[in-house]
Amino acid sequence: MHNTTKRYLSTFIEEDLPENMVFIGGPRQVGKTTLAKSFLDSKNNAYLSWDDPEDRDLILKNRINKEQPILVFDEIHKYRNWRGLVKGIFDKYHDETKIIVTGSARLDHFRKGGDSLVGRYHYYRLHPFSLPEVSKTPTLDDLHHFLEYGGFPEPFTKGNHRHWSRWQKERVSRVVTQDLRDLEAVKEISLVELLVSILPSKVGSLLSIKSLMEDLNVSPHTVERWITILENLYLCYRISPFGNERIKAIKKAQKLYFWDWSQVENRGSRFENLVACHLLKYCHFHEDYNGFKMELRYIRDVEGRELDFVVIKNKKPLFAVECKTGEDHKSKNLDYFKVRLNIPKVYQTHLGFKDYGNEVKDGRVLPFSKLCQELELV
Repeated sequence: MHNTTKRYLSTFIEEDLPENMVFIGGPRQVGKTTLAKSFLDSKNNAYLSWDDPEDRDLILKNRINKEQPILVFDEIHKYRNWRGLVKGIFDKYHDETKIIVTGSARLDHFRKGGDSLVGRYHYYRLHPFSLPEVSKTPTLDDLHHFLEYGGFPEPFTKGNHRHWSRWQKERVSRVVTQDLRDLEAVKEISLVELLVSILPSKVGSLLSIKSLMEDLNVSPHTVERWITILENLYLCYRISPFGNERIKAIKKAQKLYFWDWSQVENRGSRFENLVACHLLKYCHFHEDYNGFKMELRYIRDVEGRELDFVVIKNKKPLFAVECKTGEDHKSKNLDYFKVRLNIPKVYQTHLGFKDYGNEVKDGRVLPFSKLCQELELV
């Protein structure tokens, strides 16, 4: 695989910095701090982390050295008045000082309230490594490496199962016990930990809040709130169904996936989660940089016919993707939904080598590495 030191967002952040602050959100340990620090030169020590006691003291006492080419604030969203702080610095010093803000929670969520930041920043969501990001000509072995270790830089680079197992356990524990406590008033931490341990088994199927409610012995409102918090902390995400008047589509049931697909034990579900992450990364990039209205959804009708994913651009289907671990049989649902929903291209992707069919006519079956090339995934 190719060198992965320069992340896929670097060029676009550099482009935006002269005019606006740049906010970088994403899961814990996805590489936000490394990416932000890459814009600092050796003489620039303007990196401040809210998690560091000395840096926190400088922030609280307003003793920040603002005469720096670039200021990086890490995890600053945990500070109640962070919006006013960065707004004040930007408004007064933006001609001389550029600002990068990073956080392992949804900065668009935790910026609500207080002084408006509209027009002063661009927000990027940093994703784990994807297959196209680390290799222009990936092999099947590369894909299996992704499946086993996920796309987070540390376990992906180490490629060691014992390290991956320890890293994953520590990361999830820190998100639930530390980040959640810092940002939300949740008393039943042990039940949230139980929820996190249950959710990987739900990947690939319709998410039942009622079933989770019974497992945890709490109200449906509580389950919904906890999952929303986990989404805001970039641990998981949900996608909704898509349809129109030409099919009897289900309308409410959602599907859930993890930012770290290696958390999912079932191989088929893990591959589906990997594909979901690659497609969501595609959607987020084009939304964050190009300003398109992008959505990742799935298709399912009341008779049980389903396509795993459909990418929506400006409210219209762009392409749809079905996931299979095998490569020999093309799903009839590709052509069925293509015609009824007027989807320009439909694909079925797999873990093998075969490539046949036509994406414009009735569906193409192809390896995942080729799908990445066809769709120009990032």
